[in-house]
Amino acid sequence: MTVPLIFTTTRRGAIKLATFDDKSWRPVVRAAGIVPTRVTGTHALRHFYASALLDAGESIKALASYLGHSDPGFTLRVYTHLMPASEERTRRAIDDLFQEPSSTD
Repeated sequence: MTVPLIFTTTRRGAIKLATFDDKSWRPVVRAAGIVPTRVTGTHALRHFYASALLDAGESIKALASYLGHSDPGFTLRVYTHLMPASEERTRRAIDDLFQEPSSTD
């Protein structure tokens, strides 16, 4: 799969994570007054991305593909704690099913 890159080298190629981390990410984190740690590292961006997609209702299978996981089961095991509770969505779906159709008179 070919996709446009957000972060690139000066030659518009793929940037190595270690280079981005050392030259771009950590200096910005420090400038914001935050101590660079694993929790504030680029890996946190990956979790943020995953949680935003799950919160929007994206499927585990699609998320696995976006994250480069070959096994959606792995993605589910890693990110299941980020999935929103579905009880309200389930209740709403069943309630909507049994609602009387609105009158178009």
